[in-house]
Amino acid sequence: MKLSLKNSLLVLSVLAFVIPASTSAATRAPQATPLEFSGWIPYWRTATGIADVLPHLSQLNSVMPFGYTMKNNGTLADTAKLTEEPWVSFIAEAKKKKVKVVPSVMWGNGDSIHRILSNTKTRIALEDEIAAVVKKNKFDGIDIDFEAKKHETVEYFSTFLKGLRQRMGTKLIYCTIEARMPLYDRYSPGATIPPDATDYANDYKQLNKYCDRVEIMAYDQGTINIRLNKARSAPYAPVADPGWVEDLVILASKEIAKNKIIIGIPTYGYEYLVTPTADGYKYKVLWPFNPKYGLEIAKKLNITPIRTSANEIGFTYDAKLLEPAPAGSDSTQTQQAVATTTTAQNTGSQVNTAQPFNFLSWSDAQAIADKVALARRLGVRGVAVFKFDGGEDPAMWDVLK
Repeated sequence: MKLSLKNSLLVLSVLAFVIPASTSAATRAPQATPLEFSGWIPYWRTATGIADVLPHLSQLNSVMPFGYTMKNNGTLADTAKLTEEPWVSFIAEAKKKKVKVVPSVMWGNGDSIHRILSNTKTRIALEDEIAAVVKKNKFDGIDIDFEAKKHETVEYFSTFLKGLRQRMGTKLIYCTIEARMPLYDRYSPGATIPPDATDYANDYKQLNKYCDRVEIMAYDQGTINIRLNKARSAPYAPVADPGWVEDLVILASKEIAKNKIIIGIPTYGYEYLVTPTADGYKYKVLWPFNPKYGLEIAKKLNITPIRTSANEIGFTYDAKLLEPAPAGSDSTQTQQAVATTTTAQNTGSQVNTAQPFNFLSWSDAQAIADKVALARRLGVRGVAVFKFDGGEDPAMWDVLK
């Protein structure tokens, strides 16, 4: 594709997209039962999230209000104010439609998690409090989203799940976990793998034992997959390449039953400043965004977004043509931290420039449909969308069925 001399815009060219072949006959087997569809409604966009979901409740099996957070003393904070409107009416409507309501408990401080869970008294107190909140509010269960845990916490976290399981009775326990990649995705062939490479913070066998659903946060990929970085054309820093997601699920399914695995699907994207270097491309994360933000830039610069090498939607542009993004732009929040600046080697380039440029890549309805199809092909329990906030591609609802 020729560069426009008028505005010096960099535009992506279409690249054929191929999902890597599955490694076993089991992963290729079609799913016999219908997929479960669920998703998180974030507390920071409660009104728009609820308005977004209400007309589509009948398409969902579960909703996860996002939710509760943790205080430093190891007790719950009702950050979303789930006992107030509009949540009260929404939860009542969900129950009427037989949609499970499973609020999330979010915790992202590894030091605090270890301090509370490694202490028998504070751990049991937390187990008691969570179970009491679920039963008092007649929730269908709880979603445990403890991120940034340390390897030294792994056994304490398993003990916490065991104790919670004993207290929850028939109530559901969903476990939201970070993505775990195979070693061949993390290290180049022939590279020395450090001894602590498999010192994980989650014991998959124990998750399988105590969790009713294991929701894999299969997003915020960026440049962490060494193998796919080299296989895809630059610019390549996807939210979630289906090839990456497939490897996560295949690895998890070795120790977690497929009828418990839920694939997390993103509805947002990231903007990067990309600098060509002698060692590859340097990617600096600028901010996450909802689709409206990317579409408005594309419209302003007369660019037509097209498929990236990860089969997301995106485009590149010369940042000198625009003022910095205003504070009120359609930016968003994500669950996980993304490395701010990384360098990746790619197999080729979709752009022809030695100058820095901006790159946007986001998850639209087609990218979401890819993950839904992958979930069916891999035979897992279902998919969970992060996030329902009114800012996603509205065509998403046409593929969550």
